[in-house]
Amino acid sequence: MALNLQDIPRVKTITKEGFLKHYFKPQKPVVIERYIDDWPAYTKWNLDYMKAIAGNKTVPLYDDRHVDYKDGFNEPHAKMKMSEYVDLLKQEPTKYRIFLWNVLKEVPQLQNDFSYPDFGLKLMKGLPMLFFGGRDSYTFMHYDIDLANIFHFHFEGKKQIILFDQKQNDYLYKIPHSLITREDIDFNNPDFEKWPMLKKAKGYKTDLNHGEILYMPEGYWHYMRYITPGFSMSLRAIARNPKNFSKAVYNLLIMRNYDNVMRRLKGQKWIDWKNEQAIIKTHKKNGIT
Repeated sequence: MALNLQDIPRVKTITKEGFLKHYFKPQKPVVIERYIDDWPAYTKWNLDYMKAIAGNKTVPLYDDRHVDYKDGFNEPHAKMKMSEYVDLLKQEPTKYRIFLWNVLKEVPQLQNDFSYPDFGLKLMKGLPMLFFGGRDSYTFMHYDIDLANIFHFHFEGKKQIILFDQKQNDYLYKIPHSLITREDIDFNNPDFEKWPMLKKAKGYKTDLNHGEILYMPEGYWHYMRYITPGFSMSLRAIARNPKNFSKAVYNLLIMRNYDNVMRRLKGQKWIDWKNEQAIIKTHKKNGIT
């Protein structure tokens, strides 16, 4: 048995009006296949280019270890020179990923390789973020703290994507006071005996290739697995839905700080309690005792 996932719709290209009408307003994901062919990045951006232009930069690395109470919010697990990291990606599978790397701040000349597309949303131009991963590395199922509209541009190789909207929260074993599901769920091959409510969740899937753009609507859960080594860039626009915007403000100002305080006060007991509550609350909402 597999997750109940439908293919994310694909278009070759799209107008601003078409995007707003068919995808932004109904808050549905889409893959745009041929929108950035005229960007210098389309032909230049690969791992070798990143090594050449940013090889001396120290980059933050994350792996798939479970949350530890001693970890700060989004605190990296390791650091490495970009040149060493690219070599590692090419040599062997590695769990290390680069997560939320601000490309403009670190390597300003990369700005010359892309432009900000006009999809009818005001993109945050100070926050183009890069994400890198080795073969079979993956992100836990999560949604972004600001519930932004996200445009995810993929470069080099292939990446597996699974998405769920916020309406599926009751089935995903969401961790309370957090942005993730249970970390021991393998969304690539879920154990439905252990996680029976996943059978009720309805989501989306696709494989993202070089030069393709994935639009993820506000607050969408996303799991991403690198089928081959590669990297992506995300551009974001603030949540327009008032409910999502207020939730983003709550996450940033209250939830994140409350969670950090509880980690300091209760340590690993806080993490363990949250993991237990993810199961208890999910099963209770679905009539399982």
